[in-house]
Amino acid sequence: MDKAQWQERGKGHRNRLRQRFLDHGLTGFTDAEILEILLSFGTPRKDCKDQARALLQRFGTFPGVLDADRKDLLEVNGVGPKNSFALGFIKSAADHYLKQRLKSRHYLKSSGQVTDFLTHSLRGLQVEVLSAIYLDSSLAIIDSEKVAEGTVNVNTVYPREIIRKALSHNASALIVAHNHPSGSLTPSAQDRQMTRQLYLACSMMHIRLLDHLIIGDGHFSFADAGIIDQIAHWCTSITSPSET
Repeated sequence: MDKAQWQERGKGHRNRLRQRFLDHGLTGFTDAEILEILLSFGTPRKDCKDQARALLQRFGTFPGVLDADRKDLLEVNGVGPKNSFALGFIKSAADHYLKQRLKSRHYLKSSGQVTDFLTHSLRGLQVEVLSAIYLDSSLAIIDSEKVAEGTVNVNTVYPREIIRKALSHNASALIVAHNHPSGSLTPSAQDRQMTRQLYLACSMMHIRLLDHLIIGDGHFSFADAGIIDQIAHWCTSITSPSET
């Protein structure tokens, strides 16, 4: 089979995959087939089946491929700059979509979407990142942004900076989240200490800290675990006047 025949065979295969998607969406697609289509955006004239399989073998799962660093993608045989750009762009576009979809949504009705967005944007990162979601007095979502990167703990995250950013958004409530690159969902002593200090700083500025989420192999919610309520009780005990 010469080069022209090989390219025509690959084109026919891609067209069948695209037609399947047009007819049925992603129902019935394997992760490898989805990756084939994504890779073809970077190399439209080339069969990408082997590269898709190699990526899954290297990174384990479909999310693992999208979360992979560009330099690691380029180490996979057959994956070039155009392929890695296509995968990175798709991941970033999905992050942008999920973030924009949250704006003006009521948090209590969209908490699942908040978790989806944070999981998508924070899972798989090689360094710890702290993100914040700002809400108005009715708990409608105003905006979200990354507020710290590196080792996220009480020594590197300054509550006053987060408060400043919240006030600049005219926020009345706040949700913070950070990732554990190890995948662990167990909050550390430093995670708890940072949450206590941030809760206290927020309460002094009349801003509600609704939750602190840890993203790893799943997610952990300080609110769902009752830790936010415990911190609220602690804050009340240290700020209330002593009885005489």
